[in-house]
Amino acid sequence: MQKLKIFLKKEKPSGLIIAIIFIFFVGTIFFVSFKTTRNNKTFVESTTVVEAKTIKIKDNPTKLEIPSIKVSSNIESIGLTSSGAMDAPVGPSDTGWYNLGPIPGEIGSAVIDGHSGFKGGVSAVFDNLYKIKVGDKVNVINDKGITTTFIVRKISKYDPDANATEVFSSTDSKAHLNLITCTGDWNAITKSHTSRLVVFTDKI
Repeated sequence: MQKLKIFLKKEKPSGLIIAIIFIFFVGTIFFVSFKTTRNNKTFVESTTVVEAKTIKIKDNPTKLEIPSIKVSSNIESIGLTSSGAMDAPVGPSDTGWYNLGPIPGEIGSAVIDGHSGFKGGVSAVFDNLYKIKVGDKVNVINDKGITTTFIVRKISKYDPDANATEVFSSTDSKAHLNLITCTGDWNAITKSHTSRLVVFTDKI
């Protein structure tokens, strides 16, 4: 630009030269602007694609249905208690999905628990879970309205202090849903039932 200023002082350019300079100047601005806009657009589109691939939207379970024992309950999202045990739903009529594990339908062992033999003789969601049989179906509906169906494979009882690794994990690369509730006699000292009933199911 310094050389151009000196040139303009020494010699007055003709109208044609001025026109050429003007066209060149405007063209350069347009090219730079177009290239910048195009690059910005490409960046935005690329960022959107990356975000779509990396952000996972959870389809949280919202309802549990077990037709054979007439269970239809809302599902709460629960974690661990202060003592490190799986928490339980607040009220007797809801079930609780263990949110530190897989979502029902994902690879691994999802776990849902619920009350039975609730205090005061109040009816609870899993009062009749002991009546479930191998081959019965269990349905989980998520917050998108999609239903995932499981079939009962086996039913087991555990001591409260037993190793429950197989309840919360699996290594067969398949999707499972395991249901838990209390069973057995009430222990007034520990304020807990003497056993745990676990229903193992597999995704159909």
